[in-house]
Parts: sequence; structure tokens; C-alpha cells
Amino acid sequence: MFIDEAKIFLKAGDGGNGCVSFRREKNIPKGGPDGGNGGNGGDIIIESSLDLATLIDFQFRSHFKSKPGEYGRGSNEFGKNGEHLVIKVPVGTVVRKIASGHWPVPSSEITNEIIADLTKAGERIIVAKGGQGGRGNTIFKSSTNQTPRTAEEGTPGEEITLKLELKLIADVGLVGYPNAGKSTLISKLSNARPKIAPYPFTTLEPYLGIVRRENESFVLADLPGLIEGAHKGKGLGDKFLKHAERTRIILHVVDMCGYEGKDPASSFRTINGEMESYNPDFMKKPQIVAANKTDLEDARGNLDAFTKEVSGKGYKVIPISGITGEGLDTLKHELFKLLSQEKVKV
Repeated sequence: MFIDEAKIFLKAGDGGNGCVSFRREKNIPKGGPDGGNGGNGGDIIIESSLDLATLIDFQFRSHFKSKPGEYGRGSNEFGKNGEHLVIKVPVGTVVRKIASGHWPVPSSEITNEIIADLTKAGERIIVAKGGQGGRGNTIFKSSTNQTPRTAEEGTPGEEITLKLELKLIADVGLVGYPNAGKSTLISKLSNARPKIAPYPFTTLEPYLGIVRRENESFVLADLPGLIEGAHKGKGLGDKFLKHAERTRIILHVVDMCGYEGKDPASSFRTINGEMESYNPDFMKKPQIVAANKTDLEDARGNLDAFTKEVSGKGYKVIPISGITGEGLDTLKHELFKLLSQEKVKV
């Protein structure tokens, strides 16, 4: 199961209390203070890892605590610091602070602030600091107070509620209406094997595939089909669109037979409009248009008019058939070519 959102509550370790203690040695009946400091509480750290692909683990566990610091002891012995807790998440996870403290909180205290965007493996961020250990009575000895009977309590560790949001990292993102043939296409171009069936909404979660050519490769993401109103959440479109935000290139697959009576050019305009409404930066990404299902007579009849309109707007249109394989080599070549150009820009 692909889970791309999770809410978690974190409690960092409390600091250990300082100790009140006095030396008790032979021939020194009234020794001075020797109470040690308490240890610091453990921090909670979030780390990105390539070993994880979804946030499903947080469906089963959503509360996390790090270890508290140990109490100080006599003989000026300091308490040990609490062990830090490292929570691993997939690369591509956005970490949002919902609120300080335990959920639920008053709506006025909800922040939804992005505190980290973990796009590389091994990135770390401390999200909850452990409490400070309290000082023992040794530290309070002075010329006017030779036998202090005071020590500090450790301070509490931080509490925080976070929202984790996974955005897939891929070079190319497949977008289009349901049943446009995206799943068939990714299965032909890459090693991905999504469920394929002749009805809409077959793909209900994103799939990643590796497209290879000699010593080159790139990651291709098949996103569930979009419909009109997707940017407002219709058909869960807003949840799917976020996964295309990190892609460098958009591969727009259009069914040349039309979707639910719409002509292909209208379908193309609608999906681009949904992407732009969700995030205007989508329109800054290079986009290749795959005119699919050209093995069918109805599709071939629509191809010329579609190509004229769409290419006239500056988009490269490549006729393909995911079923017969027609045009796939050309499509793959153009994708590799465009990706190499984008790398040069970076």
C-alpha cells in the first residue's frame, strides 16, 4: 500500500534532575557538596533514507519518545545523556510542523510550517530537542553557602506534532486523463508493472519505473489519472499532483480517441489547466505530448488536427501506440535528449 501522508507526535527526553549529596568520608564528618548534574534528554531526529518508499510504517505507530537523561548522583557523578531517537523517512519527505505540544490543539495554534524538505539520502534534522539536565548541589557552593541543599530539576523535552508528506522524486512524470494508456506506456518503457485494465482509474497510487538505454537511465513516475477539478481535490487529484511537482519533465499522455466524448485537444487543455491551477510552476517545466492509441482508426482521424493545435503552442507531439509499440523508440529518444538538455541548464 502506498501511503504518502502521516501525522506523528513526538516527545523528546526530559533532562535528568541534579543531585543533592555530601561527601561522607572517614575523619570528614561534614564533607562538602558532591551532587552531580543530571544528563540531557535525547533529541528526536528525522533522517531521509533510500531504504523506504512510503510512509506506511506510521500507520501503525504515530507516537515517539526519546530517552530521558539520567539523574545526577553523589561523588560528583553526572547522569548519562539520554539516547537520541532517529526516525527514518523516505527521500522526498516534506516535514511540516503542525503545532507545539500534543494533538489536537486549538486551531489558532496550528502552523503547518515547512521545517524540512528532505530531497537527498542521509539528510537529518532535529525536530524535538531533549531537555537540559539539572545542576547538582556542588555548583551552588559559595563562600556564604558551604552546604547547599539545592539542586535543579531537569527541563522537559520538547513536544511537537508533525505532518509528513511524501512527494515522489522522479525525472519524468506521466500525466493525463484516466484510461489514457499511461500504465501500459510505463510498463513498455520501464521495469514497472502496474495493474492494467480497460477502464478508468486502474492506477490508484503512483508507480515508479526505471527507463534504461545503454549506460543511461531515468526514473519515470506513473501518476493516477487526473480529471477536471483535480486541483481542488476532485478524484483525489490534489494528492496526485503533488507527486509531479519534483519532476523535471512532464510526459502528457493524451488518448487520441478522446475521453468521455471530449476531443483530444480539449482533454489536453483541461489537464494543463488543472496543473497550472494547482501550481503555476508546472507550466515552466518542459512537456512532451504522447498522442496515444494511434493503432485505432478513430485515433488516427483525430491526430492531424490535434498535432496542428498542440504543436502550434510550442509542444512536441509524438504519435505512439502503447499496445503495438509504435513510436516508443522515438519517444524514449526524445525524453533522454530533453533530460540531457535540462541537466546542462542545471
